[in-house]
Amino acid sequence: MSLFTLHNDSIYQIKSPLPFPLRWVNSYLIRGVDGYTLIDPGLHTEAAESFWAQVMNELGIGFRDIEQIVLTHHHPDHYGLAGYFQERSNAPVRMSSVGYEQVNLLWGEGQPMTASLLRLFTSHGMPDEMLLSMQDHMDSFVSMVSPQPKVSMITIGDSIRLGDHEYETLHTPGHAAGHVCFYRAETKEMLCGDHVIPQISPNVSYLPGGIDENPLGSFLQSLEEIGRYEVAWAYPGHREPFEKFGLRTQELILHHESRLELMRGMLIERPQTAYEVCRNTFGHKLTLHQLRFALSETLAHLIYLRETGMVKQVEQEAMAYFQA
Repeated sequence: MSLFTLHNDSIYQIKSPLPFPLRWVNSYLIRGVDGYTLIDPGLHTEAAESFWAQVMNELGIGFRDIEQIVLTHHHPDHYGLAGYFQERSNAPVRMSSVGYEQVNLLWGEGQPMTASLLRLFTSHGMPDEMLLSMQDHMDSFVSMVSPQPKVSMITIGDSIRLGDHEYETLHTPGHAAGHVCFYRAETKEMLCGDHVIPQISPNVSYLPGGIDENPLGSFLQSLEEIGRYEVAWAYPGHREPFEKFGLRTQELILHHESRLELMRGMLIERPQTAYEVCRNTFGHKLTLHQLRFALSETLAHLIYLRETGMVKQVEQEAMAYFQA
């Protein structure tokens, strides 16, 4: 069984393993005359190191054949192996400046995002007994994104050479602040990271720190904008490459509109905390990992409803409640 799938003669889709229900993240190697561009290498685990050794052996390439490492966004399942590959290839790692700002908040000195996130969850109703476990959960990712790479910035709107071809850099925030997609007009191909995924909806989370105060608003707007591109073939961060890109962007917009209406309906009878809305929406059979994303996504939806005037936020005894 091959460890990769070749698309369009030069783009290798590689399913880097994940210890999560998603099972793998799509990494892409794009072949060029000067070497390979590596897109989103995956999470740093022993299993992923072993897997990549097999992939490179089957392809007949070494680390020095990698000329650059390019990241669509900062999430650990995409960013985690960037430093590992940079140490061995000496290749530059490129990502957006906003994405790198998030990296420093999450895994920089003192990991300031962890404390901010725990305060946020506390004020929105997460029980105290869960907070210590959440702290440990956040800390557990440090090893999976280490070593940290030296990063060069991608300029939004500029063209970027991936392999032997120029791609347009598109800013597509929402799933992650600073998320970028890459579009090649000649072949109508889109490397879309986690912005547009088939079959499943990308998580849209609110994070403290003032980088994006309305991530769902950003997501819906950037879906509308990118959906206007003519795309023959899209390469996502998860699941399989797909066609009908514009249709998928509209499906995602409709999904979130439905979710917004569902949550607003929950708040008609009585005010609730974001934690209560989260549990009523996503249920109680969630791992800690899933709960973190579910609560952050619930907050993104409630903030969107608040900012559009469909619900209001009230404070009672240092706890935030939302009501229709």
